Amino acid sequence: MLCRHAVRVNDYKKAMRATRELHAGAMDYNSRMTLPDFFLKQKQAIRARSEDVFRLLRPEHLGWSPGNGALNIGEMLRHLWVSEEGVRRVALDGNFAYYEKRIPGGLPAVLGGAASSVEEELRQIARAHQETLAAASKLREEEWDKERVNDAIGFRRKVSVILFGINEHEVHHRAQLMTYLRMLGTPAPEPFAKR
Repeated sequence: MLCRHAVRVNDYKKAMRATRELHAGAMDYNSRMTLPDFFLKQKQAIRARSEDVFRLLRPEHLGWSPGNGALNIGEMLRHLWVSEEGVRRVALDGNFAYYEKRIPGGLPAVLGGAASSVEEELRQIARAHQETLAAASKLREEEWDKERVNDAIGFRRKVSVILFGINEHEVHHRAQLMTYLRMLGTPAPEPFAKR
């Protein structure tokens, strides 16, 4: 038991070092940049922080949830990448298939089967992230202001709002994962180093 605690403390220290380095090299948000530039930088910074938390996940965590009706860790990881892919298709292609399935059927309708492993779900999360960065970086600046509309599901949003929603969604679920990890006794790093 003491050995497992030492490993967790070591992981926590590594994550804290990585977080301090990330914030020390953070971009100047007051500099002049385009909305697409801001999105891409924000997405990369959010992912770097999420990876601090992802590194703390263990195979034995996969099926754990705090109670009935709550997503387990595997489902949450699956939800992160499935949602990012579906929402990205709405923003970039006007393809509403994700929402057309999710809204009437709920989250289980889009998640598919049980998560295979922490490693595989994290691989899929990384893949979806890279695909979003690549696709968003090719999107012309004027496209960010276009609207995607689907009256059948009551959806009307600008492409920029949809894409920034992907970032917000990841932050939301990262906070959930941090809470889950703390409930499991794993110290999750704070976003800022204490002085």
